[in-house]
Amino acid sequence: MKDKVLHIRHLGRQDYESVWHAMQHYTDTRDEHSQDELWIVEHPAVFTQGQAGKSEHILNPGDIPVIQVDRGGQVTYHGPGQLVAYPLLDIKRLKIGVRQLVTDIEQSIVNMLAMYDIQAYPKADAPGVYVDERKIASLGLRIRKGCSFHGLALNVDMDMSPFQRINPCGYAGLEMVQCKPLNGPQTVIEAGEKLIQTFSQTLGYHHLEHHQGLAKSYE
Repeated sequence: MKDKVLHIRHLGRQDYESVWHAMQHYTDTRDEHSQDELWIVEHPAVFTQGQAGKSEHILNPGDIPVIQVDRGGQVTYHGPGQLVAYPLLDIKRLKIGVRQLVTDIEQSIVNMLAMYDIQAYPKADAPGVYVDERKIASLGLRIRKGCSFHGLALNVDMDMSPFQRINPCGYAGLEMVQCKPLNGPQTVIEAGEKLIQTFSQTLGYHHLEHHQGLAKSYE
Protein backbone atom coordinates (compact mmCIF):
# COMPACT_ATOMS: atom_id res chain seq x y z
CA MET A 1 0.00 0.00 0.00
CA LYS A 2 1.21 3.49 -0.79
CA ASP A 3 2.11 5.75 2.11
CA LYS A 4 -0.92 6.26 4.31
CA VAL A 5 -1.81 9.86 5.10
CA LEU A 6 -3.84 10.91 8.14
CA HIS A 7 -5.38 14.38 8.16
CA ILE A 8 -5.53 15.89 11.66
CA ARG A 9 -8.20 18.52 12.25
CA HIS A 10 -7.70 20.71 15.33
CA LEU A 11 -11.15 22.03 16.18
CA GLY A 12 -10.50 23.74 19.52
CA ARG A 13 -13.64 23.97 21.68
CA GLN A 14 -16.82 23.25 19.73
CA ASP A 15 -20.35 22.39 20.74
CA TYR A 16 -21.10 18.68 20.60
CA GLU A 17 -24.03 18.61 18.19
CA SER A 18 -22.41 20.59 15.37
CA VAL A 19 -19.33 18.34 15.41
CA TRP A 20 -21.50 15.21 15.59
CA HIS A 21 -23.53 16.28 12.55
CA ALA A 22 -20.35 17.18 10.67
CA MET A 23 -19.03 13.66 11.37
CA GLN A 24 -22.26 12.16 10.06
CA HIS A 25 -22.14 14.32 6.95
CA TYR A 26 -18.52 13.46 6.20
CA THR A 27 -19.17 9.75 6.65
CA ASP A 28 -22.33 9.78 4.53
CA THR A 29 -20.74 11.67 1.64
CA ARG A 30 -17.28 10.11 1.57
CA ASP A 31 -16.17 7.64 -1.11
CA GLU A 32 -13.22 5.32 -1.64
CA HIS A 33 -10.95 8.30 -2.37
CA SER A 34 -11.87 10.31 0.74
CA GLN A 35 -9.08 10.97 3.21
CA ASP A 36 -8.89 9.42 6.65
CA GLU A 37 -9.10 12.07 9.37
CA LEU A 38 -8.65 12.43 13.13
CA TRP A 39 -10.60 15.28 14.69
CA ILE A 40 -9.24 16.69 17.96
CA VAL A 41 -11.76 18.69 19.99
CA GLU A 42 -12.98 19.80 23.42
CA HIS A 43 -16.69 20.08 24.14
CA PRO A 44 -18.67 22.25 26.57
CA ALA A 45 -20.41 20.25 29.28
CA VAL A 46 -22.77 17.60 27.83
CA PHE A 47 -23.96 14.08 28.55
CA THR A 48 -24.28 11.82 25.52
CA GLN A 49 -26.38 8.67 25.56
CA GLY A 50 -25.40 5.88 23.15
CA GLN A 51 -27.80 3.66 21.24
CA ALA A 52 -27.77 0.97 23.92
CA GLY A 53 -28.22 3.59 26.62
CA LYS A 54 -30.69 3.11 29.43
CA SER A 55 -32.26 6.15 31.04
CA GLU A 56 -31.77 4.81 34.56
CA HIS A 57 -28.02 5.40 34.17
CA ILE A 58 -28.67 9.16 34.01
CA LEU A 59 -29.10 9.85 37.70
CA ASN A 60 -29.27 13.62 38.03
CA PRO A 61 -28.25 15.57 34.91
CA GLY A 62 -29.25 18.93 36.42
CA ASP A 63 -28.36 21.81 34.11
CA ILE A 64 -26.17 19.71 31.78
CA PRO A 65 -27.94 18.75 28.53
CA VAL A 66 -28.43 15.09 27.58
CA ILE A 67 -28.15 14.23 23.88
CA GLN A 68 -29.23 10.91 22.33
CA VAL A 69 -26.60 9.91 19.77
CA ASP A 70 -25.91 7.15 17.25
CA ARG A 71 -22.74 5.65 18.71
CA GLY A 72 -22.42 2.41 20.62
CA GLY A 73 -22.29 2.33 24.38
CA GLN A 74 -24.12 3.93 27.26
CA VAL A 75 -24.01 7.40 28.79
CA THR A 76 -20.83 9.41 29.20
CA TYR A 77 -19.81 12.96 29.99
CA HIS A 78 -17.84 15.45 27.90
CA GLY A 79 -16.59 18.75 29.24
CA PRO A 80 -13.77 21.30 29.20
CA GLY A 81 -10.42 19.76 30.11
CA GLN A 82 -11.21 16.47 28.36
CA LEU A 83 -9.50 15.45 25.11
CA VAL A 84 -11.98 14.10 22.58
CA ALA A 85 -10.63 12.45 19.42
CA TYR A 86 -12.80 11.27 16.54
CA PRO A 87 -11.19 8.87 14.03
CA LEU A 88 -13.01 9.09 10.70
CA LEU A 89 -11.38 6.12 9.03
CA ASP A 90 -12.19 3.86 6.08
CA ILE A 91 -11.61 0.60 7.96
CA LYS A 92 -12.57 -1.40 4.89
CA ARG A 93 -9.68 0.24 3.03
CA LEU A 94 -7.42 -0.29 6.05
CA LYS A 95 -8.42 -3.97 6.01
CA ILE A 96 -9.21 -4.06 9.71
CA GLY A 97 -12.40 -4.96 11.54
CA VAL A 98 -14.24 -3.07 14.23
CA ARG A 99 -12.69 -5.13 17.03
CA GLN A 100 -9.19 -4.38 15.72
CA LEU A 101 -9.97 -0.67 15.49
CA VAL A 102 -11.15 -0.64 19.11
CA THR A 103 -8.00 -2.51 20.16
CA ASP A 104 -5.79 -0.09 18.23
CA ILE A 105 -7.47 2.98 19.73
CA GLU A 106 -7.15 1.58 23.24
CA GLN A 107 -3.51 0.65 22.62
CA SER A 108 -2.70 4.13 21.35
CA ILE A 109 -4.01 5.57 24.64
CA VAL A 110 -2.07 2.98 26.68
CA ASN A 111 1.11 3.80 24.72
CA MET A 112 0.62 7.53 25.21
CA LEU A 113 0.16 7.19 28.97
CA ALA A 114 3.21 4.90 29.14
CA MET A 115 5.31 7.91 28.06
CA TYR A 116 4.46 9.31 31.51
CA ASP A 117 5.08 6.03 33.35
CA ILE A 118 1.33 5.54 33.83
CA GLN A 119 0.45 1.86 33.66
CA ALA A 120 -2.87 1.83 31.84
CA TYR A 121 -4.72 -1.10 30.31
CA PRO A 122 -7.90 -2.01 28.41
CA LYS A 123 -10.53 -4.52 29.56
CA ALA A 124 -11.96 -7.15 27.25
CA ASP A 125 -15.47 -6.84 28.67
CA ALA A 126 -15.65 -3.06 29.08
CA PRO A 127 -14.26 -0.84 26.28
CA GLY A 128 -12.02 2.00 27.37
CA VAL A 129 -8.74 2.42 29.24
CA TYR A 130 -8.20 2.02 32.97
CA VAL A 131 -5.59 2.84 35.62
CA ASP A 132 -5.82 0.92 38.90
CA GLU A 133 -9.41 -0.09 38.10
CA ARG A 134 -10.41 3.54 37.55
CA LYS A 135 -11.47 4.65 34.07
CA ILE A 136 -9.35 7.32 32.40
CA ALA A 137 -10.66 7.07 28.82
CA SER A 138 -14.05 6.14 27.35
CA LEU A 139 -14.71 4.76 23.89
CA GLY A 140 -17.78 4.65 21.68
CA LEU A 141 -17.84 4.14 17.90
CA ARG A 142 -20.24 3.90 15.00
CA ILE A 143 -19.43 2.17 11.72
CA ARG A 144 -21.32 3.14 8.58
CA LYS A 145 -20.47 2.10 5.02
CA GLY A 146 -17.26 0.52 6.33
CA CYS A 147 -16.15 3.81 7.90
CA SER A 148 -15.83 4.85 11.54
CA PHE A 149 -16.97 7.94 13.38
CA HIS A 150 -17.41 8.98 17.02
CA GLY A 151 -14.38 7.94 19.09
CA LEU A 152 -12.61 8.40 22.41
CA ALA A 153 -12.64 10.76 25.38
CA LEU A 154 -9.57 11.04 27.62
CA ASN A 155 -9.91 12.82 30.98
CA VAL A 156 -7.01 15.26 31.28
CA ASP A 157 -7.64 18.23 33.60
CA MET A 158 -11.36 18.70 34.17
CA ASP A 159 -14.10 19.08 36.73
CA MET A 160 -14.87 15.43 37.43
CA SER A 161 -18.00 16.07 39.52
CA PRO A 162 -20.49 15.65 36.61
CA PHE A 163 -19.52 11.97 36.41
CA GLN A 164 -21.28 11.66 39.79
CA ARG A 165 -24.55 12.50 38.06
CA ILE A 166 -24.47 9.35 35.89
CA ASN A 167 -23.44 5.70 35.97
CA PRO A 168 -20.47 6.17 33.61
CA CYS A 169 -20.76 3.82 30.62
CA GLY A 170 -23.58 2.06 32.45
CA TYR A 171 -21.52 0.98 35.47
CA ALA A 172 -22.86 2.09 38.85
CA GLY A 173 -20.07 3.30 41.12
CA LEU A 174 -17.38 3.22 38.40
CA GLU A 175 -14.63 5.55 39.55
CA MET A 176 -13.19 7.92 36.99
CA VAL A 177 -9.68 9.36 37.03
CA GLN A 178 -7.75 11.91 34.96
CA CYS A 179 -4.25 12.50 33.69
CA LYS A 180 -3.09 15.60 35.56
CA PRO A 181 -2.97 14.21 39.14
CA LEU A 182 -1.22 11.10 37.81
CA ASN A 183 1.58 13.32 36.44
CA GLY A 184 0.40 12.57 32.92
CA PRO A 185 -0.22 15.25 30.30
CA GLN A 186 -1.19 18.47 32.05
CA THR A 187 -3.29 20.06 29.29
CA VAL A 188 -5.62 18.94 26.53
CA ILE A 189 -3.20 20.35 23.95
CA GLU A 190 -0.30 18.31 25.34
CA ALA A 191 -2.44 15.17 25.52
CA GLY A 192 -3.62 15.72 21.96
CA GLU A 193 -0.09 16.07 20.60
CA LYS A 194 1.01 12.83 22.26
CA LEU A 195 -2.11 10.91 21.28
CA ILE A 196 -1.79 11.94 17.62
CA GLN A 197 1.73 10.51 17.73
CA THR A 198 0.79 7.12 19.23
CA PHE A 199 -2.47 6.82 17.27
CA SER A 200 -0.77 7.34 13.91
CA GLN A 201 2.00 4.91 14.83
CA THR A 202 -0.42 2.22 16.02
CA LEU A 203 -2.63 2.50 12.91
CA GLY A 204 0.37 2.70 10.56
CA TYR A 205 -0.08 6.18 9.09
CA HIS A 206 3.19 7.38 7.60
CA HIS A 207 2.35 11.04 6.99
CA LEU A 208 0.30 13.53 8.98
CA GLU A 209 -1.25 16.69 7.59
CA HIS A 210 -2.53 19.22 10.14
CA HIS A 211 -5.49 21.55 9.59
CA GLN A 212 -7.21 24.13 11.78
CA GLY A 213 -10.98 23.75 11.90
CA LEU A 214 -13.35 21.90 9.61
CA ALA A 215 -13.51 22.19 5.86
CA LYS A 216 -16.61 24.18 4.85
CA SER A 217 -17.95 21.19 2.93
CA TYR A 218 -18.24 19.19 6.19
CA GLU A 219 -20.58 21.62 7.89
